Amino acid sequence: MIRTLTAGLVIAALTASTASAQVPIKKGPVNDKLFAAAVAEDGMAELAISQIGAEKASCDELKKFSKEMLEEHNRVNQELASLAGQKNITLPRTVDARAQFCAQSLDGVTGEHFDHCYAKAQLAAHMGAVAAFEAEAERGQDPDLKAFAAKTLPTIKKHLKEIKEIVHKLDDSGSSKKK
Repeated sequence: MIRTLTAGLVIAALTASTASAQVPIKKGPVNDKLFAAAVAEDGMAELAISQIGAEKASCDELKKFSKEMLEEHNRVNQELASLAGQKNITLPRTVDARAQFCAQSLDGVTGEHFDHCYAKAQLAAHMGAVAAFEAEAERGQDPDLKAFAAKTLPTIKKHLKEIKEIVHKLDDSGSSKKK
């Protein structure tokens, strides 16, 4: 019961933070500084949960995915920080409370239950990231941030595709064990 509640809270926390990114408020221009700040914060959160995934995942495919996330998000975070520095955009240096809670919640579960919670947290995070990068690539005002978003978007979409496949496999393996 507690583990199911924890999983639900993790997914709800991530979904709540990414839901606003998935529903366009308006079709006008997006705020480049808000994009940079949101992506920086999400990038730090991604590193935190990916580190936990690399250490705790019991599924080899999920462990491999976590290590890939650590490498690629470190690169993207550094590129964004460099670009923000050139633009005099101040980026957050810590993750928000929702991301901290997600990491704590994931740290409290183990085994297959961890794999399911972690994979779904990654799925929610990448759905939100794709929406944010698409919005910036399409409607950003700063040409350099817009180009950064457009260049990074295929990688984020690839991550989303990979984690969707992993979630599907985990869901299938869990349902076959219940029969």
